[in-house]
Amino acid sequence: MHLQLIDWLIVVASLAVCFAPALFFGKRAGRNTSEFFVSGRSVPWWLAGISMVATTFSSDTPNLVTDLVRRQGVAGNWCWWAFVLTGVATVFFYARLWRRSEVMTDLEFYERRYSGKAASVVRGFRAVYLGFFFNCVIMGSVNLAACKIANVLFGLDRWQTLLLCGFLNVVFAAHSGLWGVLVIDMIQFVIGMTAVIAAAYFAVKHVGGLDVMVAKLSAPLPSPDGTFSIEYLNILPDFTNNWDLALAVFIMPIAVQWWAVWYPGAEPGGGSYIAQRMLASKSEKDSLGAVLFFNVAHYVLRPWPWILVGLCSLIVYPTLADIKAAFPDLDEKLLGHDIAYPAMLKFLPVGFIGLMVGGLIAAYSSTILTHLNWGASYLVHDCYRRFVRKDASERHYVFAGRVATVGLFLASSGMVYLLESAKDSFDVILQVGAGTGLLYLLRWFWWRINAWCEVAAMVSSFGVSLLLLVVKKCGCGVLPTHHALLVTIGVTTAAWVATAFLGPQTDRRTLIEFYKKVRPFGPGWEPIREAAGIPKGASAACDNIPVALVGWTAGCAMIWSSLFAVGNFLYGRTGAAAMLTGVFVASGLVLLGVINKLWSGPRER
Repeated sequence: MHLQLIDWLIVVASLAVCFAPALFFGKRAGRNTSEFFVSGRSVPWWLAGISMVATTFSSDTPNLVTDLVRRQGVAGNWCWWAFVLTGVATVFFYARLWRRSEVMTDLEFYERRYSGKAASVVRGFRAVYLGFFFNCVIMGSVNLAACKIANVLFGLDRWQTLLLCGFLNVVFAAHSGLWGVLVIDMIQFVIGMTAVIAAAYFAVKHVGGLDVMVAKLSAPLPSPDGTFSIEYLNILPDFTNNWDLALAVFIMPIAVQWWAVWYPGAEPGGGSYIAQRMLASKSEKDSLGAVLFFNVAHYVLRPWPWILVGLCSLIVYPTLADIKAAFPDLDEKLLGHDIAYPAMLKFLPVGFIGLMVGGLIAAYSSTILTHLNWGASYLVHDCYRRFVRKDASERHYVFAGRVATVGLFLASSGMVYLLESAKDSFDVILQVGAGTGLLYLLRWFWWRINAWCEVAAMVSSFGVSLLLLVVKKCGCGVLPTHHALLVTIGVTTAAWVATAFLGPQTDRRTLIEFYKKVRPFGPGWEPIREAAGIPKGASAACDNIPVALVGWTAGCAMIWSSLFAVGNFLYGRTGAAAMLTGVFVASGLVLLGVINKLWSGPRER
């Protein structure tokens, strides 16, 4: 593609609007690690929520959704739509607890919740494991998507894309800290959403309109590999003619994956940069409001523009060969179904191409900046400061954070050459985190879970994943992804549950102090509550499981019904859309009632 002058002016203007305000936060970020990593714990709910949404909207997200739609139909998105259950559970069960803990990172939680050397080992190990290894895989996926987009649009090699993007983002991440990231996220969200809506509009226009698109894709069509037929428009998979696909894309995610798998941005119980935003919030109310806004915006506002482009790409480029024919200079190593999204951008008119490029750069930057800051917080606060240099000045630790930021980007750039598609990295992360999710949900509500449970879960999950990979590489048989997940979940869950009963227990004094500070609710802490001498029912009325369950159920119903109502309106199925809108209104009213109860009842100490 060749951008005109107006396109370049729009790209420059988009970047200036995003990045210029962040420059003003460099001095504030440099004061201490609290400002650099958690913005002084003074972030309002709306800014924290927008930042969460913007972080999960990156250059690889449209590519991933397009890949899912082309290979599995719209129903393939249940592999991430199922995480609605996780996200809304965080709103009503965990957001307040995270904010009450007053830790700087979610890894500091380990030495508040557990005792002994095991707690320190878990904190230090996960600082490197998540902050470096896992984080580099995620950023590698984001960088790979940026490379694919740049190769299609401008013919840039991978190293050229990485050099340009790296210089821009590393400088800002190291300079402005979390405050700068939050400001960039807020502006990026507006630019990014405008760009993807424009891309969807022109893609649909190119194929003849929504009616034509729906008519051409309504009947079952062969999958890209020709092995089965797919009803691409269906929101639910075909349970009668393609049971294996239904099991993989719907039953597994909705029944097991959401609670059993750790995935950044959708962690059971909250974690990573979601926890970072909750910890940076001004109050418990702000942390709850931020996570609720994030889940509504993440699952309702964003998916359909990406899905429409993916569906239109099936009409324009039915096979990978069609994409290759349209872009003969495309790097063969980058060819995959996920590249259909940037391939569809060729139909954007002058001006909108610049808006789309600026939006994609901003989306890419918001995610990379967050992961650089989040990863650096782990490496500095939970590893370097905790175990290597304990008595240095705040400015020293801020400088260490900036050095870690540079190192993380360089390491993640190397991952670009090991991954093939956004879906590959998504599957890798799910597999390695399989089986640990239930532990992260229950550790807030069951006193018996200890640090050794965390060790057992990490070791068994990683060990089984590695074993399955070795078996696959040796050609001894390949388990489908959903079967491999079940094996890993089963072994990992058995390992940590056995450790909870048979392993060393957490020191009683540590448990009592944790309970007094965080006040987790439910029967799982009764022995500790009694040992602490706290009367039963001393917490606020809103701190109870039935209220949280009502909010959780209503929140999930509201998000899913609104998501599918939008889809049915786009398909022209007004009857189904009207019914789903009714469900949305009813569940929304219940949700408002629960939130008013939560926000009106102050927590008693």
